[in-house]
Amino acid sequence: MKIKKMLAFLPITACISTLLLNGCAPQMGTQSAKTTATGSVAGSHTENVNPLLERCDNPLGTLAVNEDYSKMSAFWAIGNVNRYGQQSTVPILRLLAQQSGCFVVVGRGNDLNNMMTERRLAASGQLRKKSNIGKGQMVAADYTVEPTVIFKTNRAGGLGMMAGAFVPVFGPLVGMAASSLNTKNAQTMLTLVDNRSGIQVAVAEGSSSSFDIGGLFGMLGKDGLGGLGGYTNTPEGKLIVASMTDSFNNLVRATRNYKPQQATGPHGMGTGGKMTVK
Repeated sequence: MKIKKMLAFLPITACISTLLLNGCAPQMGTQSAKTTATGSVAGSHTENVNPLLERCDNPLGTLAVNEDYSKMSAFWAIGNVNRYGQQSTVPILRLLAQQSGCFVVVGRGNDLNNMMTERRLAASGQLRKKSNIGKGQMVAADYTVEPTVIFKTNRAGGLGMMAGAFVPVFGPLVGMAASSLNTKNAQTMLTLVDNRSGIQVAVAEGSSSSFDIGGLFGMLGKDGLGGLGGYTNTPEGKLIVASMTDSFNNLVRATRNYKPQQATGPHGMGTGGKMTVK
């Protein structure tokens, strides 16, 4: 009898297993997982680019992207990579720069290490004949852009006290929900330097923010207020990418209207300043 009962449950078990497996199957191109840096680019051809990204008709020059390895940025990265899942900002900027058409991106960092490895192999005779790897082929970077990231979260617990004062009956309930309200802000800076002169050409700030009200809608259930719970918590990584996109747009707007600063010395930049030290 026990065997018959077990056999009777097999179809049900198989059905549940199928539903679970299908429900957990990875989905490609999930819109909710995308950031403001989306789509792809190959040469000058782009697909699914963020329509809010600034564009240029012609490139302003070649660009290398350099991660900010200062003490503050290194401290930020070490403390937040595991916490927020945020990785290097270099791939984000390289995608935005090429999609915009404002810069031709050249490989540096790990890319440069790989290129030099191939050249060492060629010099040692390890590569096939006519591999065409050698000197005089690399493109120079006219400019280098360096990103800096700042992230901040503020807990708006005081809002719960105000809500409780205005709604005495539901004060404890509203206060408990409002105590979990968080304002999340991200600020980024992009610095553009001319590689030949070392002069800072442009610097731009960008920002983004989100209002985490998960505690309030969580009390209404996952379908509370028409399912708004799905829009109440912006992941920190997406917030940073949005801020970086804003910074890049601001940088492009500034460089499109670039006007060189006047030389301070009698023979050009760096040949004397106008502030006399006594």
